[in-house]
Amino acid sequence: MRKIGISEIEDIALGAALLGAGGGGDPYVGKLVAIGAVKECGEVTLLDPEEVPDDALVIPIAMMGAPTVLAEKAIGGNEYKTLYDMVSRFFGKKVYAFLPIEAGGVNSMLPIAACARLGLPLVDADGMGRAFPELQMVTFTIGGMSASPMALTDEKGNCVIFETITNKWTEELARAVTMSCGGSVSVSLYPMTGVQMKQYAVKNIVTRSQKLGEAIRTVKDSGSKTPEEHFLEFSGGFRLFRGKIVDVLRETRGAFNFGKVVLEGIGDYKGQSAYVEFQNENLTATVEGEILATTPDLICLVDTETFAPVTTDALKYGKRVLVVGLKCFDLWRTPAGLDLVGPRYFGVDTDYIPIEIRCKGGNS
Repeated sequence: MRKIGISEIEDIALGAALLGAGGGGDPYVGKLVAIGAVKECGEVTLLDPEEVPDDALVIPIAMMGAPTVLAEKAIGGNEYKTLYDMVSRFFGKKVYAFLPIEAGGVNSMLPIAACARLGLPLVDADGMGRAFPELQMVTFTIGGMSASPMALTDEKGNCVIFETITNKWTEELARAVTMSCGGSVSVSLYPMTGVQMKQYAVKNIVTRSQKLGEAIRTVKDSGSKTPEEHFLEFSGGFRLFRGKIVDVLRETRGAFNFGKVVLEGIGDYKGQSAYVEFQNENLTATVEGEILATTPDLICLVDTETFAPVTTDALKYGKRVLVVGLKCFDLWRTPAGLDLVGPRYFGVDTDYIPIEIRCKGGNS
């Protein structure tokens, strides 16, 4: 158990944006929401998963929709209490704690803001260890847990509870309502007991995000190593490409951001080309016609000077980026995990090959 204040939020937002693999929302927007709540209501207690009672009711809380929409249609502030009340009434039992559903610049921040405003603890765990675009894409689905009852509300006060037959149906129905509500909403889903959370959650994700953020912030204090070498070492990353953005194709469709960023090589990669395709999160990285990384491994673009993560909605012509691959949580590499989030689910015509094998162990 420890406290999360403003300095911790700064680092968590930065590290979670890296783990968001291009998605999970703008860390600046998310950080402002969390910092505002902590300034008004005080620091948040972060619980180790093992500190949560087995019979406690815990729920992930998140923003659903296209990250680009949230930057213009901010959260209203009453959504957290609405979700808390809806779930507590449904179960006839008070919610004990919130947790993030994924790592990302917004969805790692909103649970902190919610906990601050409601006086609840935050659990150091999530359901992905990264970000994915659809609701059923969580480790809790692999564990046979239901996404519903799922509570949903928008900033105007419209709210609904879904009870669905499968987690994919939860995604389909909630996505339709999200579109009707303007492209982004606040949700709570996968209500679970403490014991279920301990079995299937990705543990210590908030702490990992904070450590990554602190390391990025101090990346130039790397002694004998270059900042890039230091970044790859502490992140456990594989260097895939270094280049300048020469084209960005982007569209919002079905409350998702779809697109492709084209890169022209710089430095050691001069004369080469690469591209990264995304659906909210980066899905594939292709260099000189060869796929070097696919989902569920993390594909991250970072600034070549600061190593700050660049989200898909912040991609701009001329920006110089390093493309880095990170290993995903082990459960995603199982057959059940690949059925949910493997490349073929997203229409990519290739089998999943772990990034360390695709990169032949080099560049780590």
